[in-house]
Formats: sequence, C-alpha cells, structure tokens
Amino acid sequence: MIHWPLLSLITFVPMIGVFFILIARGDEAVVVRNARFIALWTSLAVLALSVLLWVYFDPNTAAFQFVERANWITLGGFTISYHMGIDGISLFFILLSTLLTFLSILSSWVVIRVQVREYMIAFLVLETFMVGIFCSLDFILFYVFFEGVLIPMFVIIGVWGGENRIYSAFKFFLYTLLGSVLMLLAILAIYLQTVSTDIEFALNHANLFSFGLQKWLWLAFFASFAIKVPMWPVHTWLPDAHVEAPTAGSVILAGILLKLGGYGFVRFSLPMLPLASHFFTPLIFTLSVIAVIYTSLVALAQTDMKKLIAYSSIAHMGFVTMGIFAVTAASLQGAIIQMLSHGFVSAALFLCVGVLYDRLHTHEIARFGGLVERMPAYAFVFMVFTLAAIGLPGTSGFVGEFLILLGTFKVSTLECVLAATALFLAPAYMLYLYRRVIFGTLTRVDLRNILDLDLREKAIFAPLLALTLWMGLYPTSFVRPIQVSANHIIEQVTAAGNGTGPRQASLQ
Repeated sequence: MIHWPLLSLITFVPMIGVFFILIARGDEAVVVRNARFIALWTSLAVLALSVLLWVYFDPNTAAFQFVERANWITLGGFTISYHMGIDGISLFFILLSTLLTFLSILSSWVVIRVQVREYMIAFLVLETFMVGIFCSLDFILFYVFFEGVLIPMFVIIGVWGGENRIYSAFKFFLYTLLGSVLMLLAILAIYLQTVSTDIEFALNHANLFSFGLQKWLWLAFFASFAIKVPMWPVHTWLPDAHVEAPTAGSVILAGILLKLGGYGFVRFSLPMLPLASHFFTPLIFTLSVIAVIYTSLVALAQTDMKKLIAYSSIAHMGFVTMGIFAVTAASLQGAIIQMLSHGFVSAALFLCVGVLYDRLHTHEIARFGGLVERMPAYAFVFMVFTLAAIGLPGTSGFVGEFLILLGTFKVSTLECVLAATALFLAPAYMLYLYRRVIFGTLTRVDLRNILDLDLREKAIFAPLLALTLWMGLYPTSFVRPIQVSANHIIEQVTAAGNGTGPRQASLQ
C-alpha cells in the first residue's frame, strides 16, 4: 500500500494549477497560452496520480482504502472531520473524473478564445470538487464538495454557453440547489441521531435509524439525488443545460455530474437506509420505467443532436436507478458498470457533436448528411459510440444493460420487460441520428470542404474508444474491483431486511 496522502493530492493538485494560472503575467497571448498549458499539464498529472489508485488498490476487501483522517472544524462539542477514503465503487468514478477533465481541457484548446484563463480555472476547480465528492467520508465534507460543483458548472454554462445560456444556467442551478437543501436537513438529522458526521460510522450503524426516520431521511436524499440523475419528472433542466453548454461542459455534465445521483443512491440510500429503500423500491421502479420509455420516445422526435443525446442519457440512467434498487449482485454491479460506460460513451457522443459544431456552428440534424464522403475517420468514431450507446455486444454499453436486466428479472419481471423496450427504442433514435448525419448524398456546398478529424481530435477519442472496447470485451477487469464492495452493500441490505417477507428471497 502506498503511504502518500494520495487522495488529498488528487483532490487538491488542480488548485495548485489554479494558483499558477492566477499569477501568470505577460501580454494577453502569453497569459492565454500559459493558462492552457498549465491546465493541461495539471490535469494530466492528476490523471497519472489517479491511475496509481488503481495500481495499488486491493480488490479483495470491501474496507475503505487510502484513508486519511484529521479534525477539520471543532466548535464546542461539534467536530467535522477531514475524512477521505475510497472503495471499489468510488475508485472508477475518480478515474473517470480525472480522465474526462483532461480530455475536456484538450478539446477546448482551440475552440475557447474568450476569457481563456477563467475557463481553465473553472475546469480545474470543478475537478477538485468532483474528485472530492467520491473521496469524502464525512457528511459535511461531502456536502461541501457536492454543492461546490454547481458553482463552476453554472459559470461554464452561463459564460461560455449558447444564446440561452443564462436561462439554462439558472435553471440548472436552482433545480439542483433545491434538492440539496433537503439533503442538508437529512445530514443534520443524522448528526442529531448519531452525534457524528462520519459517513463510515453511519454506514456501519444503520440500526440506529428507526423505520420511520429512515423514510424521511430517504426522501430527503432522494430529492437531491433524483434531480442529479435526473429522474423523471425532474429531468427538464438537463436538455436545456446540454444544448446551451459548451462541448466540454456537456462532456462533464453527462460524464460525471449525472453520476452523482446514482453514486449517492449506492453510497447512502441502500446501505444506510435499507428498510426505506425496500419500502420505496416500487416508486423507483415506476419512475425508472417511465424514464426509459418516455424519454426514448421523446428522443425519437428531436431535431437537435444535443437534445437527442441528452434524452438518451435520461433513458440510460433510468436503467441505472432500476438496477440499483433491484438489489441483486448482478443488477447492482451492472448499474455501476452502466454508469461508467455511459460516462465515456455519452462524453464521446457530445464530443462528436462538438466536432461538427466547431466547423459549422450548429447541431441541427437536418443541417448535415453525407459526411462519410468527407469525414471517414469521424464516421468510424461516431459509429463505434453509436453502437455502444445502443448496447451492441462487444461494447461497454452491452455489459451494464445485460447485468441490470438479468438482476432485475429476478425481482420484478414486469418492470424488466417494460424497461427492455429501450433495447428497441435506443437503436431507433441512435441509428436514425447516425443515418441522417453520416449517410445520404452530400448536397450542401459548405459540407464539401469540411475537414476530417485532426491529430488532436483523434488523440481525444482514442482513450474513449479503447475504454469502450476494453470494457465490452474484458469486463472482468472492471467488475472485479467493484464486486466486493457491491456485495458488501447487498449483505448490509440483506441483514437489515431479515424478516421483511418475500423481499428477502430476492436479496440473496
């Protein structure tokens, strides 16, 4: 085991990059160039540090690893700890966060030309908050990071977004803030019950919460996590935010921020509030099935590429929430795998849209057609991620969906069958998108001179292509570190659910 404060380094090294960008001096061109390189090398260093987590991670234990603990704030008898640690679930979300941050900065290298220094600062600050969420083992520390991501993302959408960026930024901010206020009340209630803000303590002492209290705490956490996922019917902020956000903003929004809700359900709702989770499972199943079917149909009607992919994201996350609350080994592992897969597949799809937007400044589907004639490399990349999005075997999208359906079928056949309709709807809207953009006759004059992917763009897509195929062809390398932690959560839920009737059989 490595003895460095590795989690603190990964979390706060981006702030060192922020400091150097702030003190950069010279004429405007020099400051802009330095800001870009500082952000790029800082994010690359953080990515390298996060890879060390995987190298030194022990997949044979469910205990938190790389633990760091110190008193942070002491007021009278109230103590907030700086408590950091990760398990097999949070490990991959940290890796995903650091990878997508690096690729986001690289993808913005040429595109962002206004207030470049501020833009790079916003992404580095955002990286600190994202990584901090997945490392935190204290409720207050978690809440600070969880709320902190709103600020840089609000700025990214509001400053560098499209024509309606102000409306979309405020809608994003207000939706997510409202739910988080209720989560804060739940955290205060947990402290009053346990006299501790330590997450690990609460997870190991779920018996301290009565069934009545669990239901109220579950609803409070649900209000925050459901908006973040987002679940139907609190999903309307997402398409607006995606359409107006710059490409890199959409990458982080789809790749990481949507996963915060699913991560919260896995980290808090299931193991800490198991009786309430069982009680509200029918609600989750109902909302998940509606999300899968309804947003897939809405995606079919879209004329904007970004909106179509945004609605497809809501449908995919409907699979995730259903898999989480089915609480079987297959469904829970599948939900986590699906979140990871969706992280790099959806990020890649938004990058594909960004490539076209950078050239023609539009993402209307009808504006394109016949691009395979001029952009064969782009057509290939777009094809791989389109097939991954519809769950083609051999790609990462298949693994998570298969495990979720397999596990959910044991618990509720009806919901499983209804959700499986997405296996037909997803190819309908994704192949419809691909056919209209890539195939057909190239008739527009400005498309005849459009340039294929350059070296920088190929470098951005390369790791995402590799991950999509790696997870699809060799999923064990991802499942193994997750498996022990996921099984531990199922054991906690099973232990709490003893004597609850027929549900018990499905938990084993």
